[in-house]
Amino acid sequence: MSDRGLAALLGRVRDLEEVVRSAVATRRAADPHPDDPFRGLYLSDEALDAVLAAAREPFGPWSADPVDGRLGALAAAARLTTLDVSLLLVALAPDVDGRFEQFYGYLNDDVTRRRATVGLALRLCGVPEAAAAARARLAAGAPLVDLDLVRVEDPERPVLSRALRVPDRVSAHLLGADPPEPLLTGVVAPADGSGPTPPGAAELVRALRTAGARLAYLRERPGGSGLALGAAALAATGRAAVAVDARRLSAALHPAEVAGLVVREAVLRGAGIVLGPVDGTEPWAVWRRLAAGPVPLLAYGSGAWDPGWCEHAPLQVEAPALPAPERAAAWRSALAGRLAPGVDPATATAHFVLPAPAIHRAAEAAALLAAAEGSEVGEAHLRAGARGQNAAGLARLARRIEPAVGFADLVLPPPVLAQLHELAGRARHRERVLADWRMRPGGGRGRGVTALFAGDSGTGKTMSAEVVAGALGLEMYTVNLATVVDKYVGETEKNLERIFDEAAGVNAVLLFDEADAIFGKRSEVRDAHDRYANIESAYLLQRMETFDGLAVLATNLRANLDDAFTRRLDLVVDFPMPDAGARRALWDRCLGTELPRASDVDLDFLADAFDLAGGHIRSAAVTAAYLSAEVGRPVGMAELIGAVGREYRKLGRLTLESEFGRYLADAL
Repeated sequence: MSDRGLAALLGRVRDLEEVVRSAVATRRAADPHPDDPFRGLYLSDEALDAVLAAAREPFGPWSADPVDGRLGALAAAARLTTLDVSLLLVALAPDVDGRFEQFYGYLNDDVTRRRATVGLALRLCGVPEAAAAARARLAAGAPLVDLDLVRVEDPERPVLSRALRVPDRVSAHLLGADPPEPLLTGVVAPADGSGPTPPGAAELVRALRTAGARLAYLRERPGGSGLALGAAALAATGRAAVAVDARRLSAALHPAEVAGLVVREAVLRGAGIVLGPVDGTEPWAVWRRLAAGPVPLLAYGSGAWDPGWCEHAPLQVEAPALPAPERAAAWRSALAGRLAPGVDPATATAHFVLPAPAIHRAAEAAALLAAAEGSEVGEAHLRAGARGQNAAGLARLARRIEPAVGFADLVLPPPVLAQLHELAGRARHRERVLADWRMRPGGGRGRGVTALFAGDSGTGKTMSAEVVAGALGLEMYTVNLATVVDKYVGETEKNLERIFDEAAGVNAVLLFDEADAIFGKRSEVRDAHDRYANIESAYLLQRMETFDGLAVLATNLRANLDDAFTRRLDLVVDFPMPDAGARRALWDRCLGTELPRASDVDLDFLADAFDLAGGHIRSAAVTAAYLSAEVGRPVGMAELIGAVGREYRKLGRLTLESEFGRYLADAL
């Protein structure tokens, strides 16, 4: 608070003191026993006669016109009248100058009542006690009471003898301090509106500035931030932003009471309220309390506005994702001076669609990781920080995998590798192609990238999805079919909807393994089971088209997938069984460099003799390693052939001499 503002406030208190001095003099003049040491503890006959003889007139006139500083700003924000300001100062005086407690005790004729009463406050402001309009300024519906700027205590007493008190938060604010309100801890936080201007801000600013809009709903799109949009719009109109966690507010013991404190906090700061995410979780009483305040209320959420939330109709504005240039600028601004030479955050994080607040958090996380390693921020730190902003909701519905393999670990034909690189490229550049170049306009279609990996078991579909995720610096989530498929009609679709909703806000690769189980063909309707199965497939067709993330469907039975899925897929990658050359490379890769090998290991024989997919070769190599560890010697052909024989039995294949040759005995 400026010295000038505080001086003006203290000057008004001194003006009030002169009125009090005059009131004390008047009171003493009518007192038949002014020197009675027990004055205020009893009422004598003479004192009662003096009361009956004297008229009950105001002490004023006195009024405190709004002043500079915090008192003037509060009067403007709370829309206080001149009388309101005078009443506030009368109630505030004992918190500024302790002598006023004694003054008020004397004027109340009761040494135990050291605060101004409603009647005394009105008389000090030059207003008759019976003036209904003046009394209403200290009742419900008036800003002093509704905004909790002045509390009227002692409700069991008659109105005129009820004491007035200014809450500590308000008195501290008017004196230049802003201590936190304990009941708002964890519910309210300041919001910075100085970052990049989000899309849609101009429309919202215009509505706030010229149309006087006080209620708006900001619908978040994936990668968009209603909080950033609201804070930026308020900043453009000269207001600060009070960010309110809607879920914590609703969980408060008395949410309507806490909502009132939120409104008061916004009024004291000259701010607007940014509330969210709402999504229909807040009781109506909270909405009514927040919307009734004299400050703008900007609510945000990912769902559509529900008219049942509030009796007022809001201005509805989209909160889309930041365009790629603004996201890149936010990364550079947050990491200024801390990036390693040659590291371009725009390139490293192009496929991470994060709102501005998440970018700042991710940048701080990346800087901490780099500091822990004693280095500057590199691409790996940037991607790790961005991954850390993924919500935890999807982890409850799918299994999280942090990629640990790369393209160098794949043994696949060049055409398949090229398609995998193309899939990663689509994910990197989808914002430019689909958003900037508008190559997928209209129709409610999403901006996701969807691929089908088809091939026999063990041909590398799951590993390839992990490689693509690793190349993009993303996590991978494998959908657990046990959490999806439900025997009750309609439940499977609800489970999938939850997964898609959570995945839309997560920068990750979503893998549907054994996808034919839930993306199967629609069939001719013969009974109710067929009908509901077709409804399920039709829902999935529609939902996949509106998905905004990166999804991979893996199947061993491509023929079982509905043909309508093919049109909705960006890529179809067929994984063939490996030929002899690929199998030899797989045997060598799976045995690794750390496992000791005997001199009789014949990789050419293993590759030529056994027609196995990569997954089966990996399983056989692990089994051979266990056999080798058991006998305490390097892995040799005996262990490898024995492991292949076990793999054959798992697959239900016969161990024939034509395949095993001279090693047949080791396989049995």
